Amino acid sequence: MFNGLRLQMTLLYTLSALALIALVGGGGYLIVDRYFQDVTDLALQHKMTHEFHILAAPIPLELIPADRDWSILRDNAAPLSRPAASQIPITRDQATHLAISYHGGGIVHDIKITTESDRLSYEVKFEDGDEYYLDAYSGDLINAKVLDDVLSPSQPTATPVDPVASFSESAYDAELAAIFVLPLDKNGRLLFDPNPYAPPLAPDKDALGVALASGRDLRTITLADGSRVRMLTYRLTRSDGPAALQLGRVLTDQEHVLSELLIVLLALSGVSLVILGAGSWWLAGRALSPAQQAWERQQSFVASASHELRTPLTLMRASAEVAMRSIEGESADQRELLGDVLTEADHMRRLVDDLLTLSRLDSGRLKLDRSPVDLTDLLGDIQRQVGRISGERGIAISLGQVAGVAIADAARLRQVLLILLDNAMRYTPAGGQIALSAEQRGQHIQIQVADSGSGIPPEHLPHVFERFYRADQARGVSGNAGLGLPIAKGLIDAQQGKIGIASALGAGTTVTITLQALPSR
Repeated sequence: MFNGLRLQMTLLYTLSALALIALVGGGGYLIVDRYFQDVTDLALQHKMTHEFHILAAPIPLELIPADRDWSILRDNAAPLSRPAASQIPITRDQATHLAISYHGGGIVHDIKITTESDRLSYEVKFEDGDEYYLDAYSGDLINAKVLDDVLSPSQPTATPVDPVASFSESAYDAELAAIFVLPLDKNGRLLFDPNPYAPPLAPDKDALGVALASGRDLRTITLADGSRVRMLTYRLTRSDGPAALQLGRVLTDQEHVLSELLIVLLALSGVSLVILGAGSWWLAGRALSPAQQAWERQQSFVASASHELRTPLTLMRASAEVAMRSIEGESADQRELLGDVLTEADHMRRLVDDLLTLSRLDSGRLKLDRSPVDLTDLLGDIQRQVGRISGERGIAISLGQVAGVAIADAARLRQVLLILLDNAMRYTPAGGQIALSAEQRGQHIQIQVADSGSGIPPEHLPHVFERFYRADQARGVSGNAGLGLPIAKGLIDAQQGKIGIASALGAGTTVTITLQALPSR
């Protein structure tokens, strides 16, 4: 009995722990996934900002915070790439970032455009007094004036900082290096390819259409091989040059990391589930141990008491029978009293037998002899046996269609059917009918006991198989101990069968027993 409860408690503990593991692990997975998406989107916006810088186009206002956030996130990252020499001068922001990279950090005090060696250049002054002159078109370092007291003696003042090395340390990180650029005309044609590698997909015209109409578009595209690409498209704010820029990043590396994270989480969850399951089983056993011991002591007492009560009850009944035979022809009152003694002794004997049966069912010590049972013979014999009693009460017991051979304990099946017929006769008024039937359905046999009695109220129907539960008050009948149907259910369950009940108030009750059928040869 307690094994089922222990299993339920173990499942409850394990499922609660599993829910917690799923909540923590799933939350961690979602956090990492959201981090990847946010960083990818920020990197796309940052690079889009610098693509606008390179093309000397006005930067959309919503990209400025993204560029600032990326610089903070990446520790004041310099512009993505040094602009090539062209007829369009670099911007002050680009010159500032380049000077910082040449200087190796620091705070810019002042920046202005000037002429150095007859070349248009930016003069950038730092707070420590260092000055840098940058070509206004290419961004190349023209000259640098560095204070001697700032530099160590081994540092040459004329050696410029290699901008490519600075960019390698700060700007060319994984997010930016994986981004490709597609300059497009208004028809979606690629004008030129500025990427060091072949883009993994052609320009997306749907994204281009949205960007040309609303100014921008951000979406995730799934390629034919199943890989995904995060794509940002912006309409260019210059009248010449490309009509729009599409920037994309393949998410394969992120998905690989997420897949490995998921595998690790599932593995840890599996190991945790096994450990928690074992711990829950042990904990449930510890919690139920006192109740199990008390239940076993109770069952032992019931079994012992039942055995002890059977002997005095047998003696009482035998004494009452002897006394009744010895007073033949005497007082009718004495015979009536002795008849009451015999009736109550029989009732007590049945009650003791019921308790003993329940005790054996609970402890699993009830012996069953399952063998083929011909239901035609069994039901016919029961109908003849009970028919005499039911006839005295004015109740007709009929035998309907009966067919099939069940695998069951014949004595226990007879006991169950007698319990059901006793209930049916108790709640069926004179003139009513009770029908017995059996039919084979596939690999099972269904036996039905149907009466035309008062029926069971709907609120009592779910409880009729509970021990000592009585619906007699609602049905206007008394005298039932509430053990018949629980014993019937226990005996059928012990034979790997099922028992069910259907009833309508005032329309009768039908009890259905399902047992394994003898396989046909």
